[in-house]
Amino acid sequence: MKLLDSAQLREMDRYAIDVLGVPSTLLMSNAAQHVADAALSLLRENGRSADGSFAAVFCGAGNNGGDGIAAASYLMKHGLNVRVFLTGSRDRLTPDSIEMERRLNELGGVVEDITRAADVECYVNHSDVIIDAVFGIGLNTELHGSALDAVRLINSSPARVVAADIPSGVEADTGRILGDAVNADVTITFSFAKPGHFVEPGCACCGDVRVVDIGIPAELIDRAETDCCAVTSGDITLPRRRKVTHKGDYGRDLIVAGSVGYSGAPVLAAKAASISGAGLVSLGVPEAIYQIAAVKCDEEMPFPLPCTAEGSLAGLAVYAVLDRLKKADACLLGPGLGQSQSINEIVAAVLKHSHVPLILDADGINAVAGNIDILDEAVCPVVLTPHAGEFKRLGAELSGGNRLSEARRFAEAHGCIVVLKGHRTITALPDGTAYINTTGGPAMAKGGTGDVLAGMITSFAGQNFPIKDAVLAAVYLHGLAGDMCAARYGEYSVTAGSILTMLPQAIMSVISNT
Repeated sequence: MKLLDSAQLREMDRYAIDVLGVPSTLLMSNAAQHVADAALSLLRENGRSADGSFAAVFCGAGNNGGDGIAAASYLMKHGLNVRVFLTGSRDRLTPDSIEMERRLNELGGVVEDITRAADVECYVNHSDVIIDAVFGIGLNTELHGSALDAVRLINSSPARVVAADIPSGVEADTGRILGDAVNADVTITFSFAKPGHFVEPGCACCGDVRVVDIGIPAELIDRAETDCCAVTSGDITLPRRRKVTHKGDYGRDLIVAGSVGYSGAPVLAAKAASISGAGLVSLGVPEAIYQIAAVKCDEEMPFPLPCTAEGSLAGLAVYAVLDRLKKADACLLGPGLGQSQSINEIVAAVLKHSHVPLILDADGINAVAGNIDILDEAVCPVVLTPHAGEFKRLGAELSGGNRLSEARRFAEAHGCIVVLKGHRTITALPDGTAYINTTGGPAMAKGGTGDVLAGMITSFAGQNFPIKDAVLAAVYLHGLAGDMCAARYGEYSVTAGSILTMLPQAIMSVISNT
């Protein structure tokens, strides 16, 4: 799904209106009808009829406010009792908003200044549905004054909430929360979804996001270009396998992982690689945990590597790793390795010598944190799979909340793929494009789930899928398997092991029929 930023949407609207002659009031009316229809749908879901129900509509002075005023007219025509509250200055109402107010006045409705309206809080708390049209996609500064008061009133009400275009307080281009934000049940967004609908934390405020057609000509919609997409159902497919094949056709994966106290991580990654279709999986672990790995792995092939007295890889292990690397189609370094100078040297050597896709996870990432420049020396595709803490150790600045731009910046600067894990995992590519995943949830907040993802990426990369496709498929299917587990076991009881058991079902759901 294409995601357009606020500047692109404003330019599209301008071109449609000024060049193609589409009346701006028509676009606003169409948008408003979709918003009103969503409000009516929420009423029906709650067993309420439109006639006699109460609606509160909060509007700003911009065109998003005009959408709200027009939506109020539609609701009044359906028999609702409607009050419209203006949070901005009346002197700043746009011409289209003024026209929508005129139409509302013809129906007997009025736009009230929220600072002068009586009993606003009481009315809002007894409303059946609320429309949030305070700010749209143009907001880029923190909420204050009557707008902030309106957001807090909306969030304190038990009414169902529809947001027009994007919940007020969510920055459309980044997903940042600008002071506070409306918690919507449904967001009706116009023409295209925006990054803020899918990037955390803003995505958690949007509820059910529905993209609607407001009358922008198809020629503009079809030719719209973007460097940011959401990965949704139907975007990921895996090919059927040729009948005449053997295990060597599906990749030889090399996984180097584990240490004393962390024997589960390498096994989870190796099993995930096998279940995701790898032909052969070799698992290098410190000699101290080799017997544990050997007992747990039936299909995968563990082998021991020299280790220290503490049970982590010794520097001498690098020679065996580099030798095995010569026969591999993809390599994963990191799960459970621990942190030491020896680990740092092994990771640096593999980065320098690998000619196959290299996935760095967990301690593989930590090993380059103090020497980022070694990423720039790699001649192979490199995929990093950090969570927020690991990404900060790599030098990322996430305190401002802009995960999307930081992932892109790092990927471009170091020529690697960044899989920034989180509620909405972001995959950023070296060319500046980014993909936001839409599967997965809180049930996956468990130790070991990241090891499963790393093994899946390695598996698909080793099967010679284009590296971008390999990463996006792994991230999507990993989350999908987690969602399936949550549906079966509940959010509390999902484990990394249960995700492994659900992977076949997730994978089968995306295999091409052709």
